[in-house]
Amino acid sequence: MKLAIQFGVSTYTSSNEDWASAITYAVEAERLGVDSAWTAETWGYDGATPLAYLAAKTSRLRLGTGILQVGARTPALTAMTAMALASLSGDRFLLGLGVSGPQVIEGWHGVRFARPLQRLRETIEIVRKITRGERLVYQGEVYQVPLPDSEGKALTSSAPPRPKLPVYLATLGPKSLELTGEQADGWLGTSFIPEHASMFLDPIAAGAMRVGRTLSDLDIQVAGGVVAFSDDVESLIAPQKPGLAFTLGAMGSRQHNFYNDVYRRAGYADIALEVQDLWFKKEREAAAARIPDELVLKTNLIGTEDMVRERLSTHRRAGVNTLQVNPDGQSLDERLATLARLVELVKEIDAEP
Repeated sequence: MKLAIQFGVSTYTSSNEDWASAITYAVEAERLGVDSAWTAETWGYDGATPLAYLAAKTSRLRLGTGILQVGARTPALTAMTAMALASLSGDRFLLGLGVSGPQVIEGWHGVRFARPLQRLRETIEIVRKITRGERLVYQGEVYQVPLPDSEGKALTSSAPPRPKLPVYLATLGPKSLELTGEQADGWLGTSFIPEHASMFLDPIAAGAMRVGRTLSDLDIQVAGGVVAFSDDVESLIAPQKPGLAFTLGAMGSRQHNFYNDVYRRAGYADIALEVQDLWFKKEREAAAARIPDELVLKTNLIGTEDMVRERLSTHRRAGVNTLQVNPDGQSLDERLATLARLVELVKEIDAEP
């Protein structure tokens, strides 16, 4: 099982601009054997630029966008960005794509959140045509290139083709998971509980089967959450509840919160809806208090070393290939120490039959 990390600085406040520490963290993670580093894209910094900086500071670490929002760019610009990053990094780049949600796409980018699954499908198809070096002629339901009845000319990328450029999809709903199985090289799973892995992996496998592939043809990468070691397990649980409450309450509107939907499908419907309601009532502390300890433990790698080892084994048995983790710590050194400890545990798990 491989490990991945997040790369970047907080973009929710203006106080965190410590890119030097972020680079040190990523470089040390590479030295420890971490496989890949991924950037987020919300309404702060874009997901591509930081990877160009990181590419110049690393030599082996794979670099992924987790994710670029398909509604924020034309498919051609997405392909151009991906090919530039692949070239700069010596083909270490992984193109992670997702649809985001209406709050960001409509509220930040001013683009209608219409037919997101079809937009994602067509974006992938256009990106593939461009990276294969084909002349771009595409007539879809969302995109028509060149535009009909226009002065547009069908063009071929002037950059060298990169037909093997990997595409990862961040998807959650059944239909989008099937699309992942059909089209993607990897899946970026969030809100993942390994005990409910079939809820995600069965649709991916079904999509893969339709095009003559299997689940083993994809890199199944999931968010493993926070990593923290302590015999005082209760002290580790409470700090993670506000983050889960934010996911259930704030990561979308009442009509569209894909993360909330996932937890409801996993058997936490009452809790998910109650937390969301409390959040919208601005009762944030009450929303966090409603998160059960069990859910925190199932979505993070926290507790004693034996507890973390068991969670790693559970993910491995569920079919996870790569765990994206967020090591806890009050300082950079503490975070790296936690990451190093986790790396050793993963080696032990991988050595098991």
